[in-house]
Amino acid sequence: MARETVVISIGGSILIPGRDDADYIGRLASMLDRTSEEVGVAVVCGGGKIARYYTTTGRALGGSEYDLDVMGIGATRLNARLLAIALGGKSSRDIPSDTKTAADRAKEVPIVVMGGTEPGHTTDAVAAMLARDMGASRLVNATSVDAVYSEDPRENLDAERYTDLTIGELGNLVYKDHCAGKSSVFDPLGVEIAEREGIDIQIVDGRNLEELEKAVLGRPFSGTYVRARRVRSLSRGFRNQGFRQSGGGAPPRSRSSIFYV
Repeated sequence: MARETVVISIGGSILIPGRDDADYIGRLASMLDRTSEEVGVAVVCGGGKIARYYTTTGRALGGSEYDLDVMGIGATRLNARLLAIALGGKSSRDIPSDTKTAADRAKEVPIVVMGGTEPGHTTDAVAAMLARDMGASRLVNATSVDAVYSEDPRENLDAERYTDLTIGELGNLVYKDHCAGKSSVFDPLGVEIAEREGIDIQIVDGRNLEELEKAVLGRPFSGTYVRARRVRSLSRGFRNQGFRQSGGGAPPRSRSSIFYV
């Protein structure tokens, strides 16, 4: 039986927050090495503070969104190369520039690592595209807090914490427009791809390697599980019975609500 494949989207602020980065990346690489013995693993790295520095400075200098995205993509690939170095022979120093190449590379190395691909696509969206191209059933989003909340829990201590959501509920709350350096719980294009392809999304504190490892291996973990596979199956069932659903079963999308991570 073929092994399950899991794609991990790890934020640049998780990889390189500027404190004990080498220690964390080394431990992350060891964890990925272990998990790759049980599941197929691919990692997409975000740009973090390096990308934000260049996009913020470039915007102040009059750079276009295209220019800023290109610089941000460069930062994601630098971060990917750092992780690839830590993985040693388990990965490749030659960082793929598109998801098709990365999916092919997975046939040659145990752990594929990449960054961004093209302007307009966040690394969350790239991770969803890679999951699609690799036939992955789950996408793990390693982020800066421990779950999805109704509001930023760092600003509102009473924010509601979610452990389970449908892909439609997530899509109802993510931001709509992309611009370089903008951040939210998950990119809307990534949500659309996950919904269409039936890819579940798990959101977990990326600095908590114990919980991240549980999520990657498909075990119970502390975080938020966003279900797409069952939703897609039900949606198909309704269509087969002649019912019509708006947005493939997803609730109407609101511009006023945002999840924070």
